[in-house]
Amino acid sequence: MDRRFDSLSLGAFLRTRRASLQPEDVGLRRGPRRRAQGLRREEVAQLCTMSADYFARLERGDGPQPSESVLAAIARGLRLTPDERDHVFLLAGYRASRRGLRVQHVSPGLMRVMDGLLDTPAQVMGPLGETLLQTASAVALLGEQTQYTGHARSASFRWFTDPAARERYHPGDHDKNSHINVAQLRAAITRDGPGSPAADLVDCLRGTNEEFTRLWELHEVGLGWSDTKRFVHPELGRLDLYCQLLLEPDQGQSLLIFTATPGTEDHEKLAMLKVLGTEKFTVSTD
Repeated sequence: MDRRFDSLSLGAFLRTRRASLQPEDVGLRRGPRRRAQGLRREEVAQLCTMSADYFARLERGDGPQPSESVLAAIARGLRLTPDERDHVFLLAGYRASRRGLRVQHVSPGLMRVMDGLLDTPAQVMGPLGETLLQTASAVALLGEQTQYTGHARSASFRWFTDPAARERYHPGDHDKNSHINVAQLRAAITRDGPGSPAADLVDCLRGTNEEFTRLWELHEVGLGWSDTKRFVHPELGRLDLYCQLLLEPDQGQSLLIFTATPGTEDHEKLAMLKVLGTEKFTVSTD
């Protein structure tokens, strides 16, 4: 902790932000008899993945000092801008959000796009391939990817260290994907420099993974993903999907959206993914 925890000011700020948000702003439906101004506490608590009682205590100013990870969840749930996010950290007694938490903060713009893609496989990725947010359909397609910690948060790191990371991708694409992952990490080091998280991740891989070390010595640059990706789903089999990439340059984040041509078998399987994703989400939130 770097400064005083101002619980009353934090509570007042959270109340004003909650009151300024409408259900439509966060992908919720407005009921015909709704009278609440702004979001209900229960709705915000669900968006922030915490109990309504805990959030209510923070709003009243009589709750304990929230941890940095809790503040990051609040910033995401309330769709805070980067300036608002840093303000919340200051009110809670921290000088500012740490770099790692800033990278994890999904911008309000991307959050609004994600709110409109609930039935579509889509996910927000960080600058080193960290999965920051997934729709239920994306979880059904690729598996839950937001729970990892440390180097394993990077999809590129998992690609070379965890055999399970390759299971959902067509075997014919594995070698190409390895080359692309290495080239993208090389680009990240060029962008971020020595001593950066990218450099630390590469040092770890070069010291432990033979395949990565061999490909690193090729000095390949400029390799990118193709528009079409081939997946192998454990229940639906092969899916060939078009991948649309949207970039958020200020945050270094990207939004991946997976679609298929209407009328094709792959499009029908996407509809089945929606059902599978809904079932998995329902089970995980009971």
